[in-house]
Amino acid sequence: MKSGLVREMGLLGLVATGVCSMIGAGINVIPFMIQRHAPGIGPNVLPAFLFAALPAVLAGLAYAVLASAMPRAGGSYVYASRALDPYLGFVASFSQWFSLCVAIGVVSYLIVPFLRDIAVAAGSTAVAATLETGPIRLTISLAFLWTAVFVNLRGVKAYERLIVPLMFLTFILGAVVIVAGFSFDHDAFAAALQARGGGAVAAVEAPLTLSVLLPASALLFASFIGFDSIAQAGGEARNPGRNLPLAIGISVVSVGLFYMLFTGAVYHAVPWQFIASEAPHRDLTAPGLLGYLLPPAWTVVIVTGAAVALIKDLPAMLLAVSRLMFAWAEDGIFPRQIAAVHPRFHTPHVAILVSAAMATLGIIGCHVAGDFFLGIDILVTSILVNFLLMAISVVTLPARNPALAREVTVLPSREAQVPLAVAAIVVLSLFLGVHTWRDVTSPGAAWYFRSTPLWLLVMAAGSIIYRRETRKLRRQGVDLDARFATLPPG
Repeated sequence: MKSGLVREMGLLGLVATGVCSMIGAGINVIPFMIQRHAPGIGPNVLPAFLFAALPAVLAGLAYAVLASAMPRAGGSYVYASRALDPYLGFVASFSQWFSLCVAIGVVSYLIVPFLRDIAVAAGSTAVAATLETGPIRLTISLAFLWTAVFVNLRGVKAYERLIVPLMFLTFILGAVVIVAGFSFDHDAFAAALQARGGGAVAAVEAPLTLSVLLPASALLFASFIGFDSIAQAGGEARNPGRNLPLAIGISVVSVGLFYMLFTGAVYHAVPWQFIASEAPHRDLTAPGLLGYLLPPAWTVVIVTGAAVALIKDLPAMLLAVSRLMFAWAEDGIFPRQIAAVHPRFHTPHVAILVSAAMATLGIIGCHVAGDFFLGIDILVTSILVNFLLMAISVVTLPARNPALAREVTVLPSREAQVPLAVAAIVVLSLFLGVHTWRDVTSPGAAWYFRSTPLWLLVMAAGSIIYRRETRKLRRQGVDLDARFATLPPG
């Protein structure tokens, strides 16, 4: 039996899906604004980035193990439902779907300010002022989202023709920042600052402590979210047993190296003391910091790179969320109509459109509320929980589903799998604990402005849906144990 999806996506398309989901405009903001949100991190942003990469690497290995045995659409849901528990697999992936759809709306809404900054850097103040108006920003945000929807609806080949060039363009434009940053030093920045009438940069110390490192790394971990999009495309990958794990590994390593070089380059040119002193008072970005040293034309190039990094997120993230819905519907725990596949383009068009509708609500929510950080915090919580379930699934797979466990080709030895999974469980639990503690103890925020209770509400909604749909299946005489003992159609 076939799912209706077609295995047309090659290794390069899978890598581009992971890279484009991971690298966003955040790399231009988070490594510098962390000086505000994790006071005292000072010159230790790179060590915090390295520590933040640890749970991503461990989770990536867990995904690779599971993907080699279960190459199907909706990867993370399929892995947990077959290796651990169907209920946990659904509610965790439901919160992931919800938060990713909100994140797609956030990304769409943030594209316009970067277009505005390009206009400002190019001297087009009239264009920049026009982009600031509410109706224009909303219209452009929706246009970018639904253009990505159109590309996804047209099939895997159309998707690859867009996503692969955008991946290379992101790396090329990011290389401008890397080269520029390592071309200047702190003395050059001090001279440029004085030329603008600024004062001297104060020399202060910031020793590295665990109390500073852990919260900072938990924040930086958000930068590594996205490689699991590769697993969601498991139903459309060619040679999936080889290409899915390989694409996950390539994406995590290449993006990690890019992050380190990009961040290291900016801090090589701009003293961390200056960044730490300015971050509490204004929003800092890589283009804004390097703008002290570069001519306006190169600033335009850097801001354009940030805009491209945002735009390319949309098609990759839409692919991921729609395949989650498709997998639920295939298993019968979501309305069956969601699993419809377009007869010509072989895409889950209903799932794509429903996910896009939720992302549209995310855009409208950003426009009405004027803020988006809460949605990002919910996303971090849901992804950490999903990564944790993947690590646990590696441990439980042989007992829960020995037939599928025998299909594992990445780290097939239990002597390798178990220590890896245990290490991942420990590290991910630590990060989830730090993230949750920071959320519930943050001063002044009402409960509905905290990600943890809102994430629990989303999980409760998923639980209601799961119980309702599984009751329907049991009334129809469906053997749920048998259904979740085998993989969906491939």
